[in-house]
Amino acid sequence: MSDENRVINVGFVGNPNCGKTTLFNAFTGAKLKVANWPGVTVERVEGETSYKGRPIRVIDTPGIYSLTSYTIEEKVTRKCIEDGEVDVIINVVDASSLERNLYLTLQLLELKKPVILALNMMDIVEDRGMEIDLHRLPEMLGSIPVVPVSARKRTGLDVLMHAVVHHYEEGPQGTVVGYTPRIENKISKVETVLKAHYGEMDNLRWHAIKFMEYDETVWNDHPVDLNNIIDHNYEKEIINQKYDYIEEIIKECLVNKESKAASTDKIDAFLTHLIWGIPIFLGIMAMVFFLTFTVGDFLKGFFEVGLDWLSGSTLYFLQNIHASEWITSLVVDGIVAGVGGILTFLPNIFILFLALAFLEDSGYMARVAYVMNETMGRVGLSGKAFLPMLLGFGCTVPAVMAARALPSEKDRRRTILITPFMSCSARLPIYVLFADMFFPRHALIVAYSLYLIGLAVAIAVAHVTHRMSKGGEEDTLLIELPEYKTPNMRTVAIYVWDKVKDYLSKAGTTIFLASIVLWFVLNSGPSGFVEDVSNSFAAMIGRVLVPVLNPAGLGDWRIAVALISGLSAKEVVVSSFSVLFGIGNINSAGGMNQLSGVLSSIGFSGVNAYALMIFCLLYSPCIAAVATIRKETGSTRWTLGMVLFQLLTAWGAAVLVFQIGSLLF
Repeated sequence: MSDENRVINVGFVGNPNCGKTTLFNAFTGAKLKVANWPGVTVERVEGETSYKGRPIRVIDTPGIYSLTSYTIEEKVTRKCIEDGEVDVIINVVDASSLERNLYLTLQLLELKKPVILALNMMDIVEDRGMEIDLHRLPEMLGSIPVVPVSARKRTGLDVLMHAVVHHYEEGPQGTVVGYTPRIENKISKVETVLKAHYGEMDNLRWHAIKFMEYDETVWNDHPVDLNNIIDHNYEKEIINQKYDYIEEIIKECLVNKESKAASTDKIDAFLTHLIWGIPIFLGIMAMVFFLTFTVGDFLKGFFEVGLDWLSGSTLYFLQNIHASEWITSLVVDGIVAGVGGILTFLPNIFILFLALAFLEDSGYMARVAYVMNETMGRVGLSGKAFLPMLLGFGCTVPAVMAARALPSEKDRRRTILITPFMSCSARLPIYVLFADMFFPRHALIVAYSLYLIGLAVAIAVAHVTHRMSKGGEEDTLLIELPEYKTPNMRTVAIYVWDKVKDYLSKAGTTIFLASIVLWFVLNSGPSGFVEDVSNSFAAMIGRVLVPVLNPAGLGDWRIAVALISGLSAKEVVVSSFSVLFGIGNINSAGGMNQLSGVLSSIGFSGVNAYALMIFCLLYSPCIAAVATIRKETGSTRWTLGMVLFQLLTAWGAAVLVFQIGSLLF
């Protein structure tokens, strides 16, 4: 094959959330191939395109902040580049966060491969009244091509592909960062030694710098004696000098940044304050839950009216077509009551995700990790571990996957162990129902306390496991705090719709199926269909667990069955109560009064309700989360051990709450 027809392998490399994947998709369209990187669970996506007849293969690498080889993503991206899979690197940069993105750019340039800088999100830069000097920026980066693009509007794509072909033929540009004479002298000496031992290296400077940073991968792959040259780890000095150069670039190339930075610093003086940072965070989250309950409960009333109409209309329709009693019961008491009861909580879920989306897009969530860094450090984890925990307030599945960003396997597993203790959105319907029903005047405080207890238990478990372990390497939190900005309504809308869609999807699949299964196990027994549910399979299963749950104040077989059903999805606990106790529209005022009366008749009070909520907070996450944990850890034994540990923790906490509460109230 002639060189003109040779396929050019292009790697898309960039920070998380820089628009890299969107840009990648704009190039490849539907011509995608998805697989896992060899030996790891990080997904790789490849695609094909062409430019003026020149075939181009593109690889979307995991989003990373550096090539330091601490996290799985960093190791995968670095190996992909070093192993020769990539001929040209397209470094996708969020132009609105140029300072944060350029550190990775400077590392990529040291690899001595053709690098093209794709400036994405230029519209945000303009909206903020800032301007990037597109002539000076490439000069300060060693004359590499700098191409403004818009992944969303699909602009600049042809120019970028032209730069790929041209730059591939031209080859890599020169070195950008010049370190202090002392470091440069040592780099030169290391290069000489490496050339003598590994003359085939085409990026000696990159390897020399990595040796000086005590990079474990480089030392293992290229054993050589450098003790007489490298007397200590130069990583911090090299990082600092890179950032010094980045500051020079920003000063020369980014216009009107000072006013934005000044306003950000004034706000951060309060929000990231050493003493007040955590109380402010807790106050903000309290406001989020205030809105979730007040506004959510107001909107919820309309859904309750709709559910009443749907339930009555369905019953009327089935009776008119003379459907059999069991079909009518299955549809009305099982499916409509179970799925419909969950859908009435949609306003609360919507408000919660809307508030979280505003906080995330404004730039505040990055501050929370910074604020929590010291607290997490005391239990052997860095502020990085708090990021997956924050995601856990939405859904445990992506939260567990986010633990990949942690550098060591031990820290990843410890973070995965404690993340399910965060109250995911699926638990919110349980809190709303029982808090409104048993603590109507203090429902908000009761629900908020559960979020705080989950956070406290997570930190306590992390502390205990840290004490029991032999300790680990110190993990310094390096995080760029972006400038505050007015949340983009389109971004917020996409985030909220994605979460609401997941919730609706779960209602239409998992909860739908769980409601049908639950109805059948409630209405059938060893002798076939039963009229008395106490003779059903569900009652038989529940009674086995009654002695175990009695000390926690949950000693009714129907409650036991509801908790078991919650393993499929936590929302199912609410729909199960609806089906088990035969209450339609359980979230309405009438439904709650009816359920409260039934529960009171079996001695179930506010103390029992709080113990139930504590158990639901702490016990094993849903099946989807457990499957994700198994995939991420690669260990069935560890995953089962985690599930057992969480069940015991939930039982112990619920027993403690019920026994102490029974003595006090």
